[in-house]
Amino acid sequence: MPDRLPNILLAISDDQAWPHASAYGCPFVNTPNFDRVADEGVLFSHAYCTAPSCSPSRASLLTGRNPWELREGGILWSFLPAEFDVYPDILERVGYHVGHTYKGWGPGSIELSGRTRNPAGPAYNRRQNDPPTTRMSRNDYAANFGDFLAARPDGAPFCFWYGAKEPHRVYEKGSGLRAGKRLEDVMVPPYLPDCEEVRSDLLDYALEIEWFDEHLGRMLGMIEEMGELDNTIIVVTGDNGLPFPRAKANLYEQGMHVPMAIRYGEKVPGGRTVTDFMTFVDLAPTFLEAAGLEIPGNMTGRSLMPVLTLDQQGRVDPERDHVLTGIERHAYARAGNTGYPSRCIRTDEFVYIRNFEPERWPAGDPPAFGDIDGSPTKNYMIANKDAPDVQPLYELAFGKRPAEELYAVKDGYACTCNLADDEAYAEERRSLWGQMERELTDQKDPRMLGAGGVFETYPYVPIVQNPAAADEFVGMDDLRANGLVD
Repeated sequence: MPDRLPNILLAISDDQAWPHASAYGCPFVNTPNFDRVADEGVLFSHAYCTAPSCSPSRASLLTGRNPWELREGGILWSFLPAEFDVYPDILERVGYHVGHTYKGWGPGSIELSGRTRNPAGPAYNRRQNDPPTTRMSRNDYAANFGDFLAARPDGAPFCFWYGAKEPHRVYEKGSGLRAGKRLEDVMVPPYLPDCEEVRSDLLDYALEIEWFDEHLGRMLGMIEEMGELDNTIIVVTGDNGLPFPRAKANLYEQGMHVPMAIRYGEKVPGGRTVTDFMTFVDLAPTFLEAAGLEIPGNMTGRSLMPVLTLDQQGRVDPERDHVLTGIERHAYARAGNTGYPSRCIRTDEFVYIRNFEPERWPAGDPPAFGDIDGSPTKNYMIANKDAPDVQPLYELAFGKRPAEELYAVKDGYACTCNLADDEAYAEERRSLWGQMERELTDQKDPRMLGAGGVFETYPYVPIVQNPAAADEFVGMDDLRANGLVD
């Protein structure tokens, strides 16, 4: 164990995708504090969540295990069983002061899990403020971090989870424009219509990212004033893709590719961009190794400390050449409360996706399409679905999909040209499926063992709390209307 245990600050936004930080060159998002962490540490260009959905993504970060290894923990709005140890609890047992503000693990049930508190640690949520828009959280994240620090026992290292609401929907429509942002600066993803409605929606999203970043800056200032900045591991990321059609809740690039910057004083040489592939399962082992603790053998992830501490750029560890991601049930979006189970392997050259139930609607049953968050962009695409310039994009986002999808990375991050039926890529398709199948079988993924239906037996907490509601609504918009989710 090191002579001086490192502090840990994890800052995780809600629904922020890569490349939406100014350190990546994004022209319509200004994130000086993320950029500072990247400049003084390491900027990751190939960081991925394990699932493009809040609860399973955060469960992986906490446990070091993939969603398909976590039973109910691999489902949105279920629970993370207490038998799966989490890094804040492990660190607390060796003397760390732990806590979180606003969104830790979730959404889901703590009571059903057998736990007595959120897996991210005790909550510090007392302080409130007046945010720039009516739709942002009133939680004063930085002030609550200050309360957490004030409660720290003398000499104890700390481990804090800053979980913002932003940029999760709903947004105050037009807030980005009113804040002085410009439509012409927006980079509209190729899978969305390029129109004023969508551009403005993306500016509202950007403004919320900047609010997350502002509180991060205040926290960095507190740690610096304490003289502990260089002994603090700072990780800044987002839990899954942006809340737009064909992004969040999808295994395409902007559903699973997330921003990531890590700083750790002189122990991590700064000013580097690393292209090693990593997912959230790698963070818990990283924190434990930095604290001098043994990494539990049931953690699937590998510590990033060897990558972080070497003064190298680009691909540091040649073995980090791919990632696996997946999704089961996201929202209550289909008849019978079923999901759209899929797995993905992402390499330097390809994105390969296997959809296990292609007869289902990937975005959720029409007309609600409940796996897509309600938004001006969603409304625009539905209202204009027959327009020549919108119709193909509508089909990509809302239509049914084949069992196999294959996209070439050289074609860009949009993932719109499926090569799975192209005989020129048949060998690559078979090879990628074979590799993914082997690795998932080794990890005992029920989908590989003929037992994938178990995921659809796990409880969906809003329906557990109000069984009569199951006959009344389908989709997140209706869940919100019924007061069952925020």
